Amino acid sequence: MLRFKHLLGALCLVPALAAHASEADNYPSKPVKIVVGFTAGGPTDIVARVVAERLGQRLGQPFVVEVRAGAGGTIGGAYVAKSAPDGYTLYVAVQTTHAVSPYLYPNVGYDPVNDFVDIIRLVHTPLLMTVNPSTPFKTVADVVNYARANPGKLNFATGGAGSSPHMSMELLKREAKIDMTPVHYKGDAAAFNDLIGGQVAMMTSNIVGPLPYVQGGKLRPIAVTSLKRSPLLPDVPTIAESGYPGFEVITWFGLVAPAKTPMSIVNKLNKETEAVLAEADVRQKFSKMGFEVVPNTPEEFSKFLREENVKWGGLVKQLGLKLE
Repeated sequence: MLRFKHLLGALCLVPALAAHASEADNYPSKPVKIVVGFTAGGPTDIVARVVAERLGQRLGQPFVVEVRAGAGGTIGGAYVAKSAPDGYTLYVAVQTTHAVSPYLYPNVGYDPVNDFVDIIRLVHTPLLMTVNPSTPFKTVADVVNYARANPGKLNFATGGAGSSPHMSMELLKREAKIDMTPVHYKGDAAAFNDLIGGQVAMMTSNIVGPLPYVQGGKLRPIAVTSLKRSPLLPDVPTIAESGYPGFEVITWFGLVAPAKTPMSIVNKLNKETEAVLAEADVRQKFSKMGFEVVPNTPEEFSKFLREENVKWGGLVKQLGLKLE
C-alpha cells in the first residue's frame, strides 16, 4: 500500500514537471518587453538594446526595450515588480535601483530582493574621477588634502542623487573622513557641461562618458574606482592604489524578472543571454564602451545582489541619507 502511495505521488508530479518543461520549450511565443528605468540613450538603455536585439535573433521573437524613466529608476522597477510573472516583462536592474534607491526613498514600490527573480548580471564598468583642468588637483591625495583643509567648500557634480557616481563620492568621503558638497543634476550631460565650464570642481562618472573630454584636454583624469586599472586609461591609477586599499565601486547592469517567474524560463533566459554575451562582436562592442562582460548563473547574481544591498544600504543608513 505504501509503495502504491509513493507511485501515485510520483505520477502526480509528472504533469507538473511536463508543464514546467513546456513553459520553457514554448517560451517566448510572443514579444518580450525589457523595461529600462532611465532615459533613452543612456548606458542602461544602450546595454538593454544590444542584449535585446541579439536575444530576439536567438529566440525568434522581438525583445522590445521600453523606457519608463524617473525617480532614480524606481518607476520602472515598481512597474516590473507588479507585472505578470510569465517571462514577458523583464527589467534592467542597476546598482541605483536595486541597492541604493530602496534605502534612500521612503517607498519605492518594491523590495529589491524579494519582488524579483534574478536572471543574469550582464556587464559592469568602473567609474572615472575627473576634475576641471583649472583646479590644482592631479591626484586623489590632492583632492583629499584640500577637502580636509576646506571642509564643505569642495563640490562635486553627480548625474542624480543615489546614482553610482554620487554614492562613490559618499564612500570616498567616509573612507577619507572628509566633507564635500554634492551638486545633483538630471543626467550626466548637464553635469559635464558645468564641470567643463568650471561651475563645479569634479565629478565621478561611468568611464566612457568623460573619455572624449579627457582625450580632448577638457577634463583631467584623477583615478578609477575599480580594483584594477582600466585598459581604456592604463596610466590612470585606481583609488585603491591611491591610499584606500579595497576601495571599489563598479556600475553594473543585470536582467531580472518579477518574483515567481518559472525557473525554467529564468534558466533559459540565463543560458541564451550568456550565449549573446559570448559573441565576439558583442564583447568587442561592450569593450569599446568600457564594459566588462560577467558570465554568471542566477544564483551567483542573487548572491552578488545581496552583497550590494548590504554594502550600499548600510552606507545610506550610516550617513543618514534620505530623499523624498
